[in-house]
Amino acid sequence: MSKRFSIFYSLLLIFFGSSALFSPVTSDLAGDRQALLDFLNNIIHPPSLAWNASSPVCATWLGVTCDGDGTRVTGLHLPGTSLLGVIPPGTISRLSELQILSLRSNGLQGPFPIDFLQLKKLKAISLSGNRFSGPLPTDFATWSNLTVLDLSVNRFNGSIPAGFASLTGLVSLSLAQNSFSGEIPDLNLSGLRRLNLTNNNLTGLIPRSLERFGISSFSGNNLIYDTAPPPVDSPPTEKEKEKKKHGIYISEPAILGIAISVCFLIFFVIAVLIIICYVKRQRRKETEPAKLKPAEKIPQKLLNEKEVSKVAKEKNINIEEMEEKSEINRVMFFEGSNLAFNLEDLLIASAETLGKGTFGMTYKAILEDSKIITVKRLKDVVVSRKDFKHQMEIVGNIRHDNVAPLRAYVCSKEEKLMVYDYYPRGSLSVLLHGKNGDEGKIPLKWETRLRFMIGVAKGLAHIHIEHKLSHGNIKSSNVFMNSEEYGCISETGLAVLANPVRRVDSSARQALRYHAPETIDTRRSTPESDVYGFGILLLETLTGKSRMDNQEEPTDLVVWVNKVLVHQWTGEVFDLELVKTPNIEAKLLQMLNLGLDCTNRVPAKRPEMLKVVETLEEIERDQLLNH
Repeated sequence: MSKRFSIFYSLLLIFFGSSALFSPVTSDLAGDRQALLDFLNNIIHPPSLAWNASSPVCATWLGVTCDGDGTRVTGLHLPGTSLLGVIPPGTISRLSELQILSLRSNGLQGPFPIDFLQLKKLKAISLSGNRFSGPLPTDFATWSNLTVLDLSVNRFNGSIPAGFASLTGLVSLSLAQNSFSGEIPDLNLSGLRRLNLTNNNLTGLIPRSLERFGISSFSGNNLIYDTAPPPVDSPPTEKEKEKKKHGIYISEPAILGIAISVCFLIFFVIAVLIIICYVKRQRRKETEPAKLKPAEKIPQKLLNEKEVSKVAKEKNINIEEMEEKSEINRVMFFEGSNLAFNLEDLLIASAETLGKGTFGMTYKAILEDSKIITVKRLKDVVVSRKDFKHQMEIVGNIRHDNVAPLRAYVCSKEEKLMVYDYYPRGSLSVLLHGKNGDEGKIPLKWETRLRFMIGVAKGLAHIHIEHKLSHGNIKSSNVFMNSEEYGCISETGLAVLANPVRRVDSSARQALRYHAPETIDTRRSTPESDVYGFGILLLETLTGKSRMDNQEEPTDLVVWVNKVLVHQWTGEVFDLELVKTPNIEAKLLQMLNLGLDCTNRVPAKRPEMLKVVETLEEIERDQLLNH
């Protein structure tokens, strides 16, 4: 049956194909109306979608949007409407003013509709979740305005067209879950922010221009990163060969004499250096107590005074204290940290307090080589040194774009330090609420808040699925923006190390509002409690509220949001900056409902983080399609 259909469709293409690319485009609303009717009447569709030919196109036709004047069709949105069959050539392509086309999640099939390339004003197109097959066209030059292209979850095959490189305005490209094969072309698209080529049959190298997206954009293929080969010396020219041929001849005795002289000179220099080092060391020993004092002038000391005093009395130090000193100065680095320093370097570094959290103080430190790092000094660590180091190894080996990497740690008898990258833009908490009152607070756009949440959701999903861990310390002060301008979450895995907070200080109260009800007493984190914490974070991002004003204890955001919704005061829920943004009311409500689902009091009814990621990415995709 499928073979007969293929033959029939091939004949259909022969009949229509030659005229499809040259079919006349419409130039008025009546022509747009007829093009849409020709499309719908020649495809299988549910009765509920039937457009009334006598009713206004722009006002009543489901899925159709028009320009401000109501004179031309600019958008066709028919996702998940049970459309089946082959798109008739010369129908949709006649909508010359079409900017947005979304036909995702239907049952459409056949090859890529090549006449769509006539839509020169198209800005976004999504054909994902259908049954399209065959190779893609090679030339996309007519789509010069395109910003979003989503062809994922289909049956396309062949190679990825190099012609995508002409889509210079492209922001999002998804070709995931198809059957593309061969090598990835070098798509040097500087404006591309989102790329998904996962689960195809691609092979070879990942071009350097696309390596910035990370391996998560290419998983499910047989690919390797592009590594430039070492430069190969070019063969000598005839002139150089001639020069070597008639070069200066040096006899063997002369060569031997030169070698002996060089060796003598080297030995002499080494001897002088050894003498100089010895003299300096002797002088240092005589004045060492005086030289250690400047460490006490550090703006924020990372070592307590008891240990500094031990080091200052080194002449009288015993064996146990010497072992402790050696242990203190050991900094354990993880692969890829490209850092090189010891604890003494940290002690003389310029430091600034960034904040006080549930598990200790956080500092910004500037090393002597001008590198800036973030140092977390832990308090109340209750696990053994062996267990601490084991947990550090687990956390340090997590590699994901949306999880702030642990670069190094220090584990001594009395000090536990962790080293992270420094994020100059500050945490989501600072961006939303300011550092001290409104100081540092900047208006955060809707798109920025959405990218923050997508990144955090991806990071948590990775921790839950790939590492079988829970985060346990979700809060806006632990959320930052990575180089791709998506959120990433820091301080992973600390909850299992520190003593549960018993005293009710300000940092404890702030942290408690993210804790799921089932963990308030036990302080035991689970993936489900992480989902709850993410839900609170999502509500905080939408409302702009960390805690309600004029209250000593933080008000439960979940209770407050539900109370407002019951009274249908929806406009009062969202941050004023979001309310100013046009045409996002539906998306805001969708995210608000997602936050409430995540904060369900029953852990089993909360969605998994992978499902949360899918929902947020769908919101982002729809936002780009409607941009």
